[in-house]
Amino acid sequence: MTARPPTSQQLQHGMHGQSGAALVIALVFLLLMTLVGVTAMQSTTLQERMAGNLRDRDMALQAAESALREGEWQLQQATVPAFVIEPVSGGGRATTWNAFDWDQADVRTHVLPTTAGFSVAESPRYVIERFPPTVGDTLAADEPLPELELYRVTTRAVGGSAEAVVILQTTFRR
Repeated sequence: MTARPPTSQQLQHGMHGQSGAALVIALVFLLLMTLVGVTAMQSTTLQERMAGNLRDRDMALQAAESALREGEWQLQQATVPAFVIEPVSGGGRATTWNAFDWDQADVRTHVLPTTAGFSVAESPRYVIERFPPTVGDTLAADEPLPELELYRVTTRAVGGSAEAVVILQTTFRR
């Protein structure tokens, strides 16, 4: 028994009997897939920006640590460097260092060359402050109390962009 090809009347009747439900379902699925794709792209873009900002901040932190170590190294030398300043009243508060002019061209700030192996938007800078002499702990009942030389090293560094700023401070006893 051989199958006969459909007649034109059967073909026309079959085409009128379909309502296009498969097309509607396919379009709905396509719309859903588009929404999922757009959401995934937005999430990926946000995560990429967050990772970039974290990298910028980490670069700024590493540059500030490098400048901090350089300032401490300067204080370990035989003579105190010329860029030591006396602290101002209220020195050390965050508002003081946020308002500090880090671009001063005098001996107050020292610019560290960026040879740390990574590129930052600006070279890290540091300032060394000398505190008034303080009396240390007693050694024995008959010995005089030694005077301690205290210094504060404050550094400011930026990361790959100028928006990632890190300020670090340490107190150093000489």
